[in-house]
Amino acid sequence: MRLFGRGAELPAEVRAAVRGRPLASARAEDGTWLVGTRDALFVVGDDPVCLRWERVLRGDWDQDTSTLTVERVEEYGEPTTAWSFVLPEPGGLVPLLRERVSASVLLQRRVPIEKKRGLIVIARRPPAGGTVTWAYQFDRGIDTADPDVAAAAEEALRDAQESLGLL
Repeated sequence: MRLFGRGAELPAEVRAAVRGRPLASARAEDGTWLVGTRDALFVVGDDPVCLRWERVLRGDWDQDTSTLTVERVEEYGEPTTAWSFVLPEPGGLVPLLRERVSASVLLQRRVPIEKKRGLIVIARRPPAGGTVTWAYQFDRGIDTADPDVAAAAEEALRDAQESLGLL
């Protein structure tokens, strides 16, 4: 029995593409399978992807359209990559995604830069433990190429690392 709901039975070729024990799964309208394990979200279809939970920025569920949108953490200043899937029967996949992403967050710290806009420094760790990774989430309108923004981001990172005893 799966912790987050049974979901559909996985075809053998989908199961073979997944590393780890499936905890929840759902089949999208386009035939793509989404399978969540303890360590990652696997997208199994034409363009297979393995998104480790600490690399998932967020997952948004729109109940009205049965659409799950997943965004990946990118390198500093890079645009966010997002995938959207229509899931007629999401089963336990949405709660699993929320729980796993939340469990990977060690620290989130908001840093104002100009008026009400700024950035969030985020420290993440894989669910099984391991190296802490760092990311920034910028508000719309913040110019990541601006040297003052880059300096503020670096200072915020140093402060966050110190607060976790990593410097």
